[in-house]
Amino acid sequence: MNGQDRYTVISADCHAGADLLDYRPYLEKCHHDDFDVWAATYVNPYEDLLADSADRNWNSARRLAELEQDGIVAEVIFPNTIPPFFPSGSLMAPAPTAAEFERRWAGLRAHNRWLADFCADAPGRRAGVFQILLNDVEEAVKEIRWSVTAGLKGGLLLPGTPPGSGLPELHARVYDPIWAVCAELGVPVNHHAGSASPPLGDEPAARAVFMVETTWFSHRALWHLIFGGAFRRHPGLRLVLTEQGSGWIPGVLAMLDYYHGRMLAATKATTAESKFGVGLADAMGDPPSSVWHDNCFVGASFMRPHEVPLRHRIGLDKIMWGSDYPHDEGTYPYTREGLRFAFAGVPRAELAAMLGGNAARVYGFDLDLLDPIAAKVGPTVAQIAEPLSTPPADATSPVFARGASVRVW
Repeated sequence: MNGQDRYTVISADCHAGADLLDYRPYLEKCHHDDFDVWAATYVNPYEDLLADSADRNWNSARRLAELEQDGIVAEVIFPNTIPPFFPSGSLMAPAPTAAEFERRWAGLRAHNRWLADFCADAPGRRAGVFQILLNDVEEAVKEIRWSVTAGLKGGLLLPGTPPGSGLPELHARVYDPIWAVCAELGVPVNHHAGSASPPLGDEPAARAVFMVETTWFSHRALWHLIFGGAFRRHPGLRLVLTEQGSGWIPGVLAMLDYYHGRMLAATKATTAESKFGVGLADAMGDPPSSVWHDNCFVGASFMRPHEVPLRHRIGLDKIMWGSDYPHDEGTYPYTREGLRFAFAGVPRAELAAMLGGNAARVYGFDLDLLDPIAAKVGPTVAQIAEPLSTPPADATSPVFARGASVRVW
């Protein structure tokens, strides 16, 4: 927080990407002809990427202006648009087959190179999250090293391994080189909602089931990496779970600790779960709640009023607020109202950490650079302290939803 009675707000969850044809210069030339053929027939399935507002994803000046208007001075950027050779946005796309891998990998690498330029266009204001595929671990490690040298400070976007993907589960040791290089270079590993759900079909019921289940599938990365021992072998590894809510965390950590304790009683053979715990103590180490507090964070896009009272159990130093710009469910253009609705009454120092201080620490933002900007555009302490009783009539963000309660996941 800056010294002008305003909060320095960093959104730990925003989305961006290039317009489809603008990826072409970032592709290796050997893929240009294939790209021209593919792009000529590709039909974008997303209404928001066809609307007049779609350029929020790539129009640097518009983006800076709208975020500042909303009180936000910096952002962590996840992908949004369609990379070359992808059937859909990369967050939701299934893992490529062996035949698809080469072109899909070229498409993601083009996005990473576009993103490096996009972030460089606003120095210190954008932390770009780069993408990999898990099909080729050696290639992934090379891309991680390149991305760090290119200045992409948002870290790695970890793809999911949903049932049927054909990939080893995230607890598998085959991914150790990825965890090792991320720990070595201080690269956060981000896992975003939507990227781990299995295909469910196109029926209306499938869409409803997706809404119910998608966060659970995204949470799986947490217990896979914990029980798989990734944090024990690589204690510098940091995991960020983004846009998956936050109210579920205390209950899930208690459940994971319960199973950890019951299974680690294997040497005593005193629990029904003991037969499942053979070798687990040596493999994973500390209880899951300890791993959470040492290695994990939550990109809480966006913390809702019923979740705020749980902030101490989650960890005040773990929570990073996000606006989800430019999505319809995001808080733009009512971020100040959303913050009032959720956080009025929260002590100033606590809120300053959740709105910006924690993200600055995790993603390496320079507050000496950002604080003077926030002193002009950031929400004032007095504004956010005033409760909001009536949300804006045209607000679409779930932060304003009434009657919400803590979810099971």
